[in-house]
Amino acid sequence: MDELSAKLRKLIEDTCKHPPKSLERQKGLTAIIRAIEQSGRLWQENIPDYEDALQQTWLYLCRNLCEANTAQQPYDPNRSSVITWLDKYLKRRLQDFRIEAHNQKARTVQPIPGSEETTDPVDNLPAGSDRPLAMLEETMEWVKTDPDGELRRVHINGYPEVNCQVLILRCLPPRTPWKKLSEEFGLPTSTLNSFYRRQCWPRLRKFGESQGYLNGD
Repeated sequence: MDELSAKLRKLIEDTCKHPPKSLERQKGLTAIIRAIEQSGRLWQENIPDYEDALQQTWLYLCRNLCEANTAQQPYDPNRSSVITWLDKYLKRRLQDFRIEAHNQKARTVQPIPGSEETTDPVDNLPAGSDRPLAMLEETMEWVKTDPDGELRRVHINGYPEVNCQVLILRCLPPRTPWKKLSEEFGLPTSTLNSFYRRQCWPRLRKFGESQGYLNGD
C-alpha cells in the first residue's frame, strides 16, 4: 500500500467513526476529497460535462462512503481503493452524459438547409409581421411567472440562485454570453452550458411545442 492509499484509508476510518451530518464527519469528507483532488489520480477528461460528472461523484462519495444511501452498499476498502471505486462511478456518469448528448442531438430540430443550427425555440421563430416578437414576449412572460414554480425549483447543486428561470431569461434575446455568466455566478462555462442543455432547454422546448412555436416531432 503506497503512502496516499494508507493516508486515505486512515482518513476514511476516522471519518466514518463520526455520526452522519456531524461536523467531524463533514470535516473528514472534505479532507478526503481534498486529498484525492491533490493526488491527481482520479480519472480526468477534457470534455464539457466533466465538471458536472465530477460534482456528482463527490456527492456519491459523501452519501455512500460510510453508509449506503444511494448505492446498494457502502464503500468497501477490502475490495478496492477509494480512487478506483470513484473512478468507476465517474466513468459511468460521463457515459450517461455522452448518451444524453447523443439523444439530445437526435431530438434537436433540424435547421433549414443553408441556415445555421439553432438551440433555442426563439431562434426558430418564423420571420414576418410581429409574430416573432409576440412569441418572444409570451415566452418571457411564461418564464417570469413560472406558473408551477418548476423553473425556480430546478437549479445547479449548491447554487439555488442559478436555476432554469434565471438561465433561460439570460439566454433569451438579447443573449448574455456564457463567459459573462461564468464570471457572474463563479461557475465554469461548461457547468452552466451543460446544466442549461440538460435541464433548462428541454423545458423551454416543451413550452415552445405546447404553444405551437415548434414541431414536436
